[in-house]
Amino acid sequence: MGLREVKRERTRRLIADKAFELFTDHGFGRTTVEQIAAAAEVGPSTLYRYFPTKETLVLEFVEDCLVDAVAWFRDQPGLDLPDGLQAVIERVLEQLEQNPDRIQAVFELAEQTPSVSAHLNELIWRFRNDLTDELVRRMPGSDPRDAEVTAALAAGIAMNIIETVVRVWAEDLDGIDVRQLARRSMTLLRTGGIPLPAAPDQVRDNPGYGT
Repeated sequence: MGLREVKRERTRRLIADKAFELFTDHGFGRTTVEQIAAAAEVGPSTLYRYFPTKETLVLEFVEDCLVDAVAWFRDQPGLDLPDGLQAVIERVLEQLEQNPDRIQAVFELAEQTPSVSAHLNELIWRFRNDLTDELVRRMPGSDPRDAEVTAALAAGIAMNIIETVVRVWAEDLDGIDVRQLARRSMTLLRTGGIPLPAAPDQVRDNPGYGT
């Protein structure tokens, strides 16, 4: 990374950190872009160049973690899919775990602010779509339609594990081991410990079906 990129990243991080301090102290709705810019010692136009909305300021840390995990996966062509998906899940959780106070605040703001909640859901869907695309790319011999369905299901499961584990952890930051909980969740999936919808032939063979 060159000097200019380092400076840009430092400015971006400073703006995000100052914004979060103000959101925590005064609330999302009562904090203005002008206040954030003043705290970071930049102009509003500079702030908008880095963050087009206040919602992106709240969620930039989460977005960075999700984007980084998919980018990392793309750069690991030798990983098979089960190991790759486990690594993606653990990479996201490892980065989120480094800033527990911010993650807890993100969930609180999302519960209080519909626009933040909507933007968080958008990030989740983008991650699922990006991960789906990468999984499809790694299934060149499969029927395109089957590959798309399989990849979308796998990406959805990965995101559901991340989201569920982080929500549980955010409620008890000191009492939960994030990666241990994620691995336990993955083990439950692999061993059939989580109820899943029955396949159509299994439903028809069930004596109670249709009663």
